[in-house]
Amino acid sequence: MIDTVAIADIEAAASRLAGVVVATPLLQNAELDQIAGGTVLIKPECFQSIGSFKIRGAYNLLSQLSPEQAKRGVVAWSSGNHAQGVALAGKILGIHAAIVMPEDAPKSKLENTIRLGGEIITYDRYSGDREAIARQIAAERGADIVPSYDHPHIIAGQGTVGLEIAEQSVALGLPVDQVLINCGGAGLAAGCAIAIKSRLPNAEIYTVEPEEFDDTARSLECGKRVAIRESASSICDALLADMPGRLPFDILTRLASGGLTVSDAEVRVAMRFAFQNLKIVVEPGGAVALAAILSGKIDTAGKTTAIIFSGGNVDVDQFASIQTERT
Repeated sequence: MIDTVAIADIEAAASRLAGVVVATPLLQNAELDQIAGGTVLIKPECFQSIGSFKIRGAYNLLSQLSPEQAKRGVVAWSSGNHAQGVALAGKILGIHAAIVMPEDAPKSKLENTIRLGGEIITYDRYSGDREAIARQIAAERGADIVPSYDHPHIIAGQGTVGLEIAEQSVALGLPVDQVLINCGGAGLAAGCAIAIKSRLPNAEIYTVEPEEFDDTARSLECGKRVAIRESASSICDALLADMPGRLPFDILTRLASGGLTVSDAEVRVAMRFAFQNLKIVVEPGGAVALAAILSGKIDTAGKTTAIIFSGGNVDVDQFASIQTERT
């Protein structure tokens, strides 16, 4: 496996994904621009058929398997969005997909993964090691592993989000000055950083994480990968990675300007803003970049800032509860 990612890999991924994924638009909102004191361009990846960007990386990897590998199937681990991406890619390509998921994953993510044909194997996220479980199953079946972020093909596929941001913002006459990218294991951030920097070299790249899962921000600050604290918790289930992936971190150390963090309370505010002002349902992990702007975590005055709504897969009860909270 080639252990690097170049813009040519992302461009090739974009060709593979043509007709498979939605080329999501860049949206603007007058009230958000007023709050920011600049222009905010929103990339709603929650508009993908599975409700998140994860289909991009999953399909890019699965579509490059050999016929022999495809026959043996694939195994992945995920809290939900990657699971759905792998399940859908497998369904499209005729490849059996088994996914190790936490038993307390959002019900909507479990149900959607099953609906897409994925085989679910649940585990206790507080006592089990999902990666170890998945690797054992893959070894028993002779199946290929589909990591959620630390793989060149996954990073290249996710990077097509950044490629679209760069090209669409230029076409709008609003080339981005900075991009805030939702970050768990950092595959999306790394891929987008490569793509955006290739088209707009002066654009600044910032990761955004839940404040208790700030492993990427702290890793970038100290120059080496560090893990989260054992007691960490967050409502942002899609972003609960223990540590940034090795390859994504190597990329971000070269291309990112820094890492931002937001609280769960700030995420809830962002989810309410997205629904009330944009009429868009965004899951907690998908709202962190918006939360960073609304809470003033970065200077946006006079700048064009792009953010990503990375997913919209949230349980109805949780979403309703957040929408009716009193501030």
